[in-house]
Amino acid sequence: MADKSGTAATTVDAVGLIATPPKRSEWKRFSRVFFGRKLYLIGFIIVMIIFITAIFAPLLAPYDPLKNNLPQRLQNPSVHHWLGTDQLGRDILSRIIYGTQISLVIGFSAVFASAIIGMLMGLAAAHFGGWVFAVIMRVTDVLMAVPGIVLMMLIAGVVEGGGVWIVIVALGFGSIPGFCRMMCGQALSVKQNDYVMAGKAIGMSNWRIMLTQIFPNAFPPLMVGITMGIGGVVLGEAGLSFLGIGIQAPTPSWGGMVMDGQRFLLDHPLLSLAPGVAIMLLVFGFNMVGDGVRDAIDPKLRGVL
Repeated sequence: MADKSGTAATTVDAVGLIATPPKRSEWKRFSRVFFGRKLYLIGFIIVMIIFITAIFAPLLAPYDPLKNNLPQRLQNPSVHHWLGTDQLGRDILSRIIYGTQISLVIGFSAVFASAIIGMLMGLAAAHFGGWVFAVIMRVTDVLMAVPGIVLMMLIAGVVEGGGVWIVIVALGFGSIPGFCRMMCGQALSVKQNDYVMAGKAIGMSNWRIMLTQIFPNAFPPLMVGITMGIGGVVLGEAGLSFLGIGIQAPTPSWGGMVMDGQRFLLDHPLLSLAPGVAIMLLVFGFNMVGDGVRDAIDPKLRGVL
């Protein structure tokens, strides 16, 4: 009997050990995937460098980015001006460093504003359905039918001046339909779960169900869209500035610097090349961070990587 009971206890212990594997925190799972790939790590480092540059721009920039110095115009790279000077004698490196502030402010402001509006629209469409769903989806269809750059040019061109907030509104407005559709698709899937049905059964209000039951479970996949959207908005701002309807001179803008330098492209290529490389690195960095977040929060990929 003792042998049988001992054997049974051993079996139970063995089964218990198999059934309860050691737990791993979500942060460890996330960091294992996100920092486990070199491209994601490189993208994260680039983004961190850009953030540090924007925060400490007054300390890092060797010259005033707005001060003209005509006797020093169109200088080649030297010890005093590492990337040379532009057509007004302004230090190119200093203008690129200060340009990070403009790019990040526009990128984050436009993406977060459009994400909040778009996600609320998507939540309402998915939860209420019926005519609310039809109206919201048709509005997004109309907005998505217009090419993004044309829509941004239209909004930015209506208001003269090309200030920072006008550019933010133009870029953010064009991003609303994408966030709306992403949230709507996720919310339609989440609302079928039992805990949402239980919330309705106990009399929770519609907004409480949307904000406490549906939104937290539908939001994680949208983190990828938000992260990658920042790079897209920065690229859009550069395009508007290049076309002359974005950030206006003398404010340092990477897109504006590319536009100003195109006239001297053969003799002084760094005027356009240096800000162009800065745009490329920022977009690459945020895209890699977005890919890393996507893989880290995807259970299928997380179990393989």
